[in-house]
Amino acid sequence: QVQLVESGGGLVQAGGSLRLSCAASTRAFSIYHMGWFRQAPGKEREFVAAISRSGTSTYYTDSVKGRFTISRDNAKSTVYLQMNSLKPEDTAVYYCAADHRPLLSSMVVVNIKEYDYWGQGTQVTVSS
Repeated sequence: QVQLVESGGGLVQAGGSLRLSCAASTRAFSIYHMGWFRQAPGKEREFVAAISRSGTSTYYTDSVKGRFTISRDNAKSTVYLQMNSLKPEDTAVYYCAADHRPLLSSMVVVNIKEYDYWGQGTQVTVSS
């Protein structure tokens, strides 16, 4: 079992940037496919970005393409979400998640139901 702890959220003005981090409590971090999700008040949790175990493949929801970048450092057991050009509609609690299935190292996982482990979330608020 792996524990995930997000950090880096906060309040930022529209157009600003934030970098979220998600630290995993495992040295075997490289076996996990990782993803970021978000949940705004009154809405369902939605996919934001995913990265393969190897870090060579990434995938983004359309609304964040060109603004957000997901990356990982397997040596530090950490996945990141760099968020630029933030908009008020990006306001949400952001969660990282891990999928331990033995998929190809270059595959990304976008289905929320496939993820096994979740962090507690970090609040991102973008003011207009």
